[in-house]
Amino acid sequence: MAEAETGSATGSSGGRAEASLKDKGNEFFKAGNYLKAAALYTQAIKLDPSNHALYSNRAAAFLHLVKLNKALADAEMTISLNPQWEKGYFRKGCVLEAMEKYDDALSAFQAALQYNPQSAEVSRKIKRVSQLVKDKMRAQEVENKRSNIDMKKHLDKLKSELSDKYGSEEGCKDIFSFLVETMEAAVRSWHETSNVDAKVYYLLDKEKTDTEKYAPIVNIDKAFASPHTHGDCFQFLRKYAEDSVARAACLVAPKSLISYPQVWKGQGSRKWKHGQHDGFFVQLETPSLRKLWFVPSSNELGRPLCRDPEVLDIGAHELIPRIFKEKLSST
Repeated sequence: MAEAETGSATGSSGGRAEASLKDKGNEFFKAGNYLKAAALYTQAIKLDPSNHALYSNRAAAFLHLVKLNKALADAEMTISLNPQWEKGYFRKGCVLEAMEKYDDALSAFQAALQYNPQSAEVSRKIKRVSQLVKDKMRAQEVENKRSNIDMKKHLDKLKSELSDKYGSEEGCKDIFSFLVETMEAAVRSWHETSNVDAKVYYLLDKEKTDTEKYAPIVNIDKAFASPHTHGDCFQFLRKYAEDSVARAACLVAPKSLISYPQVWKGQGSRKWKHGQHDGFFVQLETPSLRKLWFVPSSNELGRPLCRDPEVLDIGAHELIPRIFKEKLSST
């Protein structure tokens, strides 16, 4: 509710008129007619332009009308006319809170508390806005993680392994870039839809592959429905890799799609160490190196967020058997 200092009217007819307009404005404010209240406060201000309480009341009315810039201007005027009155800072804080400028709002409320340390209302606002500041920081942190996807920093060890296996710097670089791009695209898809499509991405040979006949992506959404479909899919993928002269392959599949094999179940060497997290798998296949990751997901502020990829023992948790014929590295 709008509040104003009492006893501001003088004995003059102008003072009585201003007080009458203010009182009428307060009545309309209490009734929820903020537009009429603001109009009456404006008339009163014309009669008494140095009355800080009138600007404070009109700021409150403008705030309810969501005329935030006007409300902020009136709050600032209230402070300039009476810098030691906590209500001006309180009005300013409320407007800044509505603008979602929580850091500035907190500063305004803290200033109000300095002039009225016993105010329970101001203390409640400080507690509330402090939490909003924390929530905003957390939301920004989550959004940064969702937007700034960098898989390279998680794959340094793999880069060294590829170099040891292939020797050829160009071949190592191509496979590494292929994996990074595939994983980052999967993370972006998960952040947008909470899902990834089950597919195998092939790194085809630019010179040898017949690109008119062989596409770089194969859908495998039915592959994990049963042992039968799984076996058929594996045989197809192996032949596709050979016929297309592919250099590497990267399988991406959501955990929720996999009925067989449920590699997160079992004990001993197959014991799953990553809880009940939802997420997706990424399996890299090359003639010389095989790797498997699980990318867990959590719900942060109502939105999916991929966590760091977890390296799995491919011998215990492989989604499909070896696609390429094994090629031992030369010594």
